[in-house]
Amino acid sequence: MTSRGRTELPGAPGVYRFRDVTGRVLYVGRATHLRSRVASYWGDLRDRRHLRRMVPQIERVEAVVCDSVHEAAWLERNLLERSKPRWNRIRGGLEVPFCIRVSASKVELVHWQPGSSPGDVFGPYLGGTQARLAVSGLERVLPLRYTGERLDGGLRDLARIRGVGPADGAALRATIEAALGRRGDALATVREGLILLRDRASANLGFELAGRIQQELEAVEWIVAEQKVTRLAAPPDHDVYGWADGLLVRFQVRGGRLDRWEQRASSQTAARRHLALTPPEWSAFAERNANLARLLT
Repeated sequence: MTSRGRTELPGAPGVYRFRDVTGRVLYVGRATHLRSRVASYWGDLRDRRHLRRMVPQIERVEAVVCDSVHEAAWLERNLLERSKPRWNRIRGGLEVPFCIRVSASKVELVHWQPGSSPGDVFGPYLGGTQARLAVSGLERVLPLRYTGERLDGGLRDLARIRGVGPADGAALRATIEAALGRRGDALATVREGLILLRDRASANLGFELAGRIQQELEAVEWIVAEQKVTRLAAPPDHDVYGWADGLLVRFQVRGGRLDRWEQRASSQTAARRHLALTPPEWSAFAERNANLARLLT
């Protein structure tokens, strides 16, 4: 293929797909930076030897721009669970999906299963390491676990050091839930608290602690990033459509998961009835990716 498809890709997170001359999907992958990631397949593939024979077969590149790396990770997983192309080694993804449950005096991870009831949990989130670090960061700034009524001696001492008690539990829980719900004021509390603690540790030459807190900060950003391709509370099944200059792009959402992505030629007149079915919250996503599909075709 020519370099056009590769150079037209944006420097944004997303999912890419390679097709051969017959239209068969060869490979699906995700990227933090689509342009550089896709271009890397035409560079040194020493660490991806199994893909060397695939690259000469690539005729077309397709891509979806996502609102976050986390969303791209979920979309890749959903697509690969539905159908695994020949050159992908595994179906689905390596990361384990988790949810975060907030109770009266605890923030904890719980495994997520598709179709599970949201209840008092938030998510789902991909990656156990990131989720655990995020929980650690939330508790570092908002020490809910030390507000229980029945703490043993050691925990009571720690609660006193942290300056919290049972009377603080409801407020801390509300702030944690608001942060997980991506409310700006609560998120600012968590971010600013972690930055302050990180900088204080660094100033005191506690570089290992400062590094840990930085990881927690990044993990919090991971779980609160925009992510709508996998929902905990599944809305009714629907399709998302975008159209640009004769090309109609369709995304299928089933059981709260966007798991299929197609594109085909279509007149604007024929596309109108499909576009009318797209939920408003998906309009920007659909329009953006229809324009990208047109650009890459």
